[in-house]
Amino acid sequence: MKKLATLLFMLPLVALAQVDTRIYDIIEAVSAERIEKDITTLVNFGTRHTLSDTTSATTGIGAARRWIKKEFEQISSDCNNCLEVFYQKNFVPKGDNARIVKDVWVVNVVAIKKGTKYPNRYIIMSGDIDSRISDPNNYTDTSPGANDNASGMAGTLEAARVLSKYDFESSIIFVGLSGEEQGLYGGKGLAAYAKEKNWDIVGILNNDMIGNITGVDGIVSNTDFRIFSEPVPPTETENQRTARRFYGGEVDGISRQLARYVHKMTKTYMPEMNPMLIYRLDRFGRGGHHRPFNDAGFAGIRIMEAHENYTQQHQDLRTENGIAYGDVLEHVNFNYAKKLTAVNAINLAGIAWAPPAPTQVKIGGIVQPYAKLVWEEVPGAKGYKVYYRDTTSPTWDNFKYVENVKGTTLEGIVLDNYFFGVAAVGADGHESIVVFPTGIIRN
Repeated sequence: MKKLATLLFMLPLVALAQVDTRIYDIIEAVSAERIEKDITTLVNFGTRHTLSDTTSATTGIGAARRWIKKEFEQISSDCNNCLEVFYQKNFVPKGDNARIVKDVWVVNVVAIKKGTKYPNRYIIMSGDIDSRISDPNNYTDTSPGANDNASGMAGTLEAARVLSKYDFESSIIFVGLSGEEQGLYGGKGLAAYAKEKNWDIVGILNNDMIGNITGVDGIVSNTDFRIFSEPVPPTETENQRTARRFYGGEVDGISRQLARYVHKMTKTYMPEMNPMLIYRLDRFGRGGHHRPFNDAGFAGIRIMEAHENYTQQHQDLRTENGIAYGDVLEHVNFNYAKKLTAVNAINLAGIAWAPPAPTQVKIGGIVQPYAKLVWEEVPGAKGYKVYYRDTTSPTWDNFKYVENVKGTTLEGIVLDNYFFGVAAVGADGHESIVVFPTGIIRN
């Protein structure tokens, strides 16, 4: 008997806006006090420069990463050893670039919460361990790095504390990455490690500066934050680039879909926040630790404050013309860092609770009064949302929900006038990241 699609176009809004109350519990569990304590501890290591002391018990990046590992291990102990904690490291020789002035081991601290159903499917949250001042090669002088990036590292630790209390179908990685200021070495190393281990990486949420609310532009906001994402992967083929000319998708790569997911989850569960989708890999001409993952073909975005203060980034500690320069503790707003940590935590949870995204999504309806989409069935999915939006809209604004089918037709929706995508939906309402069609139905 032919399977029938369950269509929900006309049901009340509440039926379409299923929420998971556990997400609100996660938001409430994030602690500004614990984040403040962790940032303070990281600042007190004096400097966390990638090339700094590795043997001291109190100063330098060695002491910092050992402390981070112990924190992850304590979190794991509290959840009956639910985290796999280890160092992942790569050797970088002197002269590899101008900022590597001596041989160095770039050491990341990794904690993995294994999924119950898809243990080889990973969503990652990262913060950076290292810090720097005005001279990127000065690895001895005090470099507090309170906001850049003790805030992101503390947020990652706090998200691990909160999410360790739950079980998820997919795995979550919490990681402190080193070597960011010297050339994104930690991200390069972990991305290569993921390739070597054949990890199925859904994406990385890179947190780099999540604690400042007072911008050099004069704006003060504890609700605005930016989500940076590149339009399409740099690994796409020439055939894929050619196809985009005719079928669209210039702003629909895998990282852009991850950014849209974070935007939607935030607006659903934390509507007081203002997520800003920034259509750019990173800040103008600058970089962050999601980029090595993008370079390897993985989805990756940067989550950060909206209003930066450049007098507090990469600066020697000093006062000039009445301006106090330096990335020190008193400039960090811990309640804001709590909010952005919660943004990360709910998105990690949503993705890890959701079924995998559909594969082999194809679209048809050329010169027809409809759009037709088909996809491979996702085991464990309760249904699917077939999204469509105006070609100029940044977000997925409309959808049709279907169950027990591997395709559907949107009658009256002309293929030429919209962009389309498909997400798998679990029994608890959590959705996969939307997949943009990559195949064409010719008949």
